[in-house]
Amino acid sequence: MVVEVKPIEEDYEILATRVFLKTLDIIGGLKKLVEYRTLTWLPSLARSAMVVVLREEFLKTDEEIAEEVGLTRQTVKNILRADPGAALQRLQTMDQFTEEERKSAPVHLAGGLAKRAYELIKYKGEEPRIALLYTSQTAQALEVPWAYAVLKALKGADFPVGSPQDLKDRLKGIVIKDRPAEEVVQRISYPVANPAELLSKIRGALG
Repeated sequence: MVVEVKPIEEDYEILATRVFLKTLDIIGGLKKLVEYRTLTWLPSLARSAMVVVLREEFLKTDEEIAEEVGLTRQTVKNILRADPGAALQRLQTMDQFTEEERKSAPVHLAGGLAKRAYELIKYKGEEPRIALLYTSQTAQALEVPWAYAVLKALKGADFPVGSPQDLKDRLKGIVIKDRPAEEVVQRISYPVANPAELLSKIRGALG
């Protein structure tokens, strides 16, 4: 019997990149890493993001993840066991990190941050700041003023959104193709996972 080995889905890399970028948001961005001389953390954060996505989204085993990412099985286990809450607390003491910790992000820290970033994207509908900036700039470039206005008004909003009431106050005064935004968001289905999905549903409601 011949067993066909299929490549990991392309979405794995896309989601892992989103998780990686979200970890940078949690840390405080590249500026924070430069401030604490920890730019060398980037590879560890990227690998941790890949490990978390491969386990949570594709249910890969420790062995499969280790082979795919190029880590030992024990390192994979340590990443997956990391506590996001403890990682966030440890992050508050970056100024006390040893030289060794500055050179390479501790596994429990990188793993915990990646798990927290995944949770924010998967269950809270958050996206990396750079993704929202790119979406906003694209809306401007394509001359879709209502989309740009909506994204700007939603800055700092919590997702997923469960009802139009959660959006009305933020979108008050915005006109979408001659219709008040408050009226348009009444016509879309809920919940809405993130800003990109909201724009898509608004377009659908406009017909």
